[in-house]
Amino acid sequence: MFSGLVREIARVKSFANNTLEIYTDYQAKLGDSIAINGACLTAIAFFQGGVTMELSKHTQEHIAIEHFTPNAKVHLEPALSLGDRFDGHIVQGHIDGIGTISHITHNADSSDFFIQADSAMLELMIPKGSVCVDGISLTIVDSNQKGFKLTIIPHTLKNTLFGEYKVGRKVNIESDVITRSVVSTLRNIMRKKGKNTTLSWRDIDMMNLNY
Repeated sequence: MFSGLVREIARVKSFANNTLEIYTDYQAKLGDSIAINGACLTAIAFFQGGVTMELSKHTQEHIAIEHFTPNAKVHLEPALSLGDRFDGHIVQGHIDGIGTISHITHNADSSDFFIQADSAMLELMIPKGSVCVDGISLTIVDSNQKGFKLTIIPHTLKNTLFGEYKVGRKVNIESDVITRSVVSTLRNIMRKKGKNTTLSWRDIDMMNLNY
C-alpha cells in the first residue's frame, strides 16, 4: 500500500523485454513493492545504482509506458511501512487507466490541470474526492463528462514532475479505492435488478434518499 506522496524523482535506465531498470538512491530489498509513476511494481534484481522490476502484459496495457524511455524522469514511492505517517490517501498502485492533460492554466498561487479520461473512469471522479495521478495523491476540484480538474500548489509543482508536464501528456490514473468500492457495489445491485449500470452522482443521491 502507498500514500501517493512521491519520495524521489528517479530516472529510467532502460525498458525492454518486460523489464524496467530504474536509477534510484532508494535501497530496496528483493521482493519490495515500489510505485513507479503510480504503478505498483516488484523489485526482482539490482544493479549498481538502481533496481530492476518486471512489468506484466496487463500492467503494460494499462499504464503510460511511453514515459519509460532511457533517462526519463519518473515518480518513485516505496510501499508504506507499519508506523509510517499517512499524509496522502489510500493508494494501491493499481492503475485504472490512462488520462490525457488537455489544458493547463497557471494562476498567481497555483496551476489548474484539466485531465480527459473515459466515461468509466469519470464515474469515479468525485469533486473534493481523492485521485492518484502518476503516483501523486491529489484532490479533484471539479469533474464533468469530459474530464476532471486538479489545482496544483507551487510546492507540488516544484517537488514533482507536474512542473514539467505539458498539454497532451498521458498520465496514469488510480481512482480512490473507497469510491471504487461503493460504485462497484451499486452497479452490482442495479445489475441484479436489471437496470442500467451506468451511474451518475445524481443516481447515487437518489438511491441514498430511498433509504
